[in-house]
Amino acid sequence: MTPVHPPRTALSVNVNKVALLRNSRHIGIPSVTRAATLCLQAGAHGITVHPRPDERHIRWHDVFDIAAVVQAWPGREYNIEGNPFHNLLDVAREVVARGLPLHQLTFVPDDVGQFTSDHGWRFPDDAERLRPVVAQARALGARVSLFMDPDPQAMAAAAAVGADRVELYTEPYAAAWADPAARARLLPRYRAAAQAAQAAGLQVNAGHDLNRDNLTDFLRAVPGVAEVSIGHALIADALELGYAATVQAYLACIAAADAAAGEAGA
Repeated sequence: MTPVHPPRTALSVNVNKVALLRNSRHIGIPSVTRAATLCLQAGAHGITVHPRPDERHIRWHDVFDIAAVVQAWPGREYNIEGNPFHNLLDVAREVVARGLPLHQLTFVPDDVGQFTSDHGWRFPDDAERLRPVVAQARALGARVSLFMDPDPQAMAAAAAVGADRVELYTEPYAAAWADPAARARLLPRYRAAAQAAQAAGLQVNAGHDLNRDNLTDFLRAVPGVAEVSIGHALIADALELGYAATVQAYLACIAAADAAAGEAGA
């Protein structure tokens, strides 16, 4: 496979919702590995999964099957999300033991039965318990990203526990996007959080409820985002447009933000 060289911001496709639909029946369709393959063929820079302990969408075998798919695509990345105090590190150890790729582990403070991610890690409260699991993840060769609210004051503490990146939790931005005044109030906080993270030596990811409408505006306002992880909206769009056209549409959103950044720097 020909390597893909990412733009300023890479697109990682979360295929959890494909697995959720598949799990509603017992006939194995739609295929999560086929979905991952089609997204990579269309130019996605990586695949994300979030295997929860109850396996309500991604199951253990999916993690390994998708890792094998990513392995066939040089330059693409595999990101596994989850709570490091539940099943995430066990899954990660097994991926590495099988000789499969694992580029990034994103630590998310979900409860076992939580509907969806809805907040980031708290500092200083979570610092001491995060430090050893971050070290364990990095010993596996994985980059570690911490799911964080856009709190500029917390970014140095995230770096201090050994993280490589933070993923800014973007649902509040997405919820406010249709209201220009609310959006204008929120975006400076995300920009300040990203700048504080970068000043602390962290790279910045972003995700949760980003979509074709709000993605470009976010990336224009928050420079230096290394990766966006998008699942629900992208898979919903793919039901109408197909995987290839949908991935291309999201890449176009990223390219539009890149172009605006280039013009601003010219």
